[in-house]
Amino acid sequence: MKLFLDSAITDEIKHSLEYWDLDGLTTNPKHVQNSGKPFMKVIEEIAELFAGTEKPVSVEVDPHIIDWEQIVEQGIGLSKMSPNFVIKVGASENGFKAIRELTRLGIRTNATLIFSVAQAWHAARAGAYFISPFIGWKETYGDSTTTFILEVAEMLDRHQYDSEIIAAAIRNGRQIADVALAGAHCVTAGLSVYQESMQNPYTVHGEKVFQNAWDATPKSE
Repeated sequence: MKLFLDSAITDEIKHSLEYWDLDGLTTNPKHVQNSGKPFMKVIEEIAELFAGTEKPVSVEVDPHIIDWEQIVEQGIGLSKMSPNFVIKVGASENGFKAIRELTRLGIRTNATLIFSVAQAWHAARAGAYFISPFIGWKETYGDSTTTFILEVAEMLDRHQYDSEIIAAAIRNGRQIADVALAGAHCVTAGLSVYQESMQNPYTVHGEKVFQNAWDATPKSE
């Protein structure tokens, strides 16, 4: 399963590239807002960070746009900024039409805000390169996500669609494990989620035990 960072903060991206050899990046308007920089400046900086690699970077079109032709127009413009850019389009009838057209033009897309297997199916039929089912948001509002990724993966496999699943809105290490076992091709989460998932209180306890043993061991004859 590929590790994508969900962020538009360049310092976080640099850290993740250096320490984890990040497989890709996902951004959204909220992340861009959190960066404190204008949209175009942020994505230009991000494009530079990934230049010379084949790592995909999902960049979202203006979410106010609902006309599929306008989505396609903006998607084409964004795709020209970097060969790494994958155009992120929200799930809707017009969104799926735009994905179909962008795919026809050879532009990779990421169908985002996927909350059902039916939406994932529409995205796959339209030719989405990535499909992003949201986990954390569903759980926040009481929906079970136990089989969500599993069902999307089964649908793609059964009908031989080429789309890859990016498990999105991941909030903790347990969710990372769940989507990995369910068959997600990629997971995307924030920097702190990954850092917390690398830790465990039992590991801290074990290290303390071994440190004490190391210190109590004679250093010479």
